Amino acid sequence: MSARRFVEILFLIFVPLALFLILSELVLRVYLSSHMFYDVEMSRYALALKVDSPNPLIGHHHRPSSQATLMGVSIRTNADGFRDDEYPVAKGDRRRIMFLGDSLTLGWGVEKEQTFEHLLEARLNAITPTEIINLGIGNYNTTQELNLFIDKGAKYDPDQVVLFYFINDAEPVPQKSRFPGLGNYRIVTFYWSRLKALKARLSDSTGFKEYYSGLYREGSEGWARSKAALLQLKQLSREQGFDLRVVLLPEFHELVDYTFSKEHAIVTDFLRANEIPVLDLAPKFRNEREPQTLWVSMDDAHPNARAHRLIADYTINFIGETTGTWPAN
Repeated sequence: MSARRFVEILFLIFVPLALFLILSELVLRVYLSSHMFYDVEMSRYALALKVDSPNPLIGHHHRPSSQATLMGVSIRTNADGFRDDEYPVAKGDRRRIMFLGDSLTLGWGVEKEQTFEHLLEARLNAITPTEIINLGIGNYNTTQELNLFIDKGAKYDPDQVVLFYFINDAEPVPQKSRFPGLGNYRIVTFYWSRLKALKARLSDSTGFKEYYSGLYREGSEGWARSKAALLQLKQLSREQGFDLRVVLLPEFHELVDYTFSKEHAIVTDFLRANEIPVLDLAPKFRNEREPQTLWVSMDDAHPNARAHRLIADYTINFIGETTGTWPAN
């Protein structure tokens, strides 16, 4: 075959393919302008609001003083990269509480005024002057939450720190993608997510249930690191004089016969053995027979505004105990 013929064949193959991909990208962008998919929105979140941290134990944090509309709601960060108002470092006469957590604590898919952090701040402030600083960042685990607190949170000298623990907090610190630029292309993210869903349906394994359960097996490195982070946070609470509490947030797929009761028991047993007050919210949701009514969208089981209200209702006494105003749960 001559070189010219070879080039002609390549031209006939790759030019139509390139045109197809460009057209597909344009059509998909138009479609996604009025339809939301979790994986696409998470990819946009990483590109718009996340930046690398110089601390490898954090991995990433939010871009300071930035804004993006994700899952249909605005997420705006302050000068420290928190989804919160600007607070002076020097503490005034208000009781200062700090929330640590992942995308659930961030309030993914929920307007800021509807998040449990905002609702709890308003309700506690009506009883005694209170401010809550929200350090929740998507895709964080306990190790990252601890180190973000050390790097950016401790300077605010909180009276209380509440860590909102989720079942995937025992995951290892996520590694940066080797191809971050691919996230700019909707066609890549969209079809990759569809392929993952198809693979999960065809797999003989139990998917995310087996994956999450595996995080807590004997010898799991991620759970060992989470335990070490919780103990370090406990030590910091003694040294710096703040009250430390942990709230276990449920995974919202199956609530009546809760899927991860065993794993929650492992976490609560560890915390109680180390004298860290803990509240497991999963039993509070046991009467929710239609969990989808608590989801942000049909393909995103993050808690919606109603779920955030319930989390605030079920958590307020536990958080307010140390003020002497609220009865113990």
